[in-house]
Amino acid sequence: MAVFEFTFFSNSLRRTTEVTAIIPAETPMMFPGMAPVDQNKPYKSIYLLHGFSGSHVDWLRSSRIEQLASMHRVAVFCPSGENSFFLDDTVRDAMYGQLIGQELIDFTRRVFPLSHERADTAIGGLSMGGYGAIRNGLKYNEVFGSIIALSSALISDSVARGIEGNPMASASYYTHTFGEPGKIVGSDADPKTLAKKLIDTGAVRPKLFMACGTEDFLLNENRDLDKHLTLIGYPHTYLESPGIHSWAFWDEYIEKALIWFGAFDKQ
Repeated sequence: MAVFEFTFFSNSLRRTTEVTAIIPAETPMMFPGMAPVDQNKPYKSIYLLHGFSGSHVDWLRSSRIEQLASMHRVAVFCPSGENSFFLDDTVRDAMYGQLIGQELIDFTRRVFPLSHERADTAIGGLSMGGYGAIRNGLKYNEVFGSIIALSSALISDSVARGIEGNPMASASYYTHTFGEPGKIVGSDADPKTLAKKLIDTGAVRPKLFMACGTEDFLLNENRDLDKHLTLIGYPHTYLESPGIHSWAFWDEYIEKALIWFGAFDKQ
């Protein structure tokens, strides 16, 4: 297993940005019944996003993602998104959505031996990063074949209604990040609109895995998107089990999600 923390100049952000990469480069130990691994086959990849107030090192420090990447032979890339919700900030010329959906994909495919196939490319995240994974996975649907979203901060509807007294950030922050409240619904910051557009146009649709703990403060928002996706006929997997907004839940479910992602090899 090789772990890198690297920087590169991002044209999307107009500055240098940081990424953690986990590459299962070693020859795996063989066990009885284990299928041989083709060392010449390019890696499947997942671009894994952090939560609010987090950084590119969170997944590596707080979960078993290094071990799981090795087990599942998948390359993992964790970019730094600040508190952007991985949306494009046109005021600051900080295009985080473009970074995730275009530039980082192109850069990592030039540097690492990755599959260029859509089916082998996933985006995932937790909390704010779960929202970012859903939004950018749906927006860049021709890039990502799968989306993994854990305890997603699907707050665009509540921001559109106007958030008052939110302890995480000020109202001006949400307006800056998502846009004017009256213009959010129907925009590309609205996951429901993006999903409906893919259904209506018959475009390729990323497979979608969602999970949330039953004691998580974002449970209702996740249930709401699950109901919407079911209503419009968007196939997806949605799981709940006891759990709060914590690494214990995310560590459990990123393993389930990687098993789900790997299952498509057998289809």
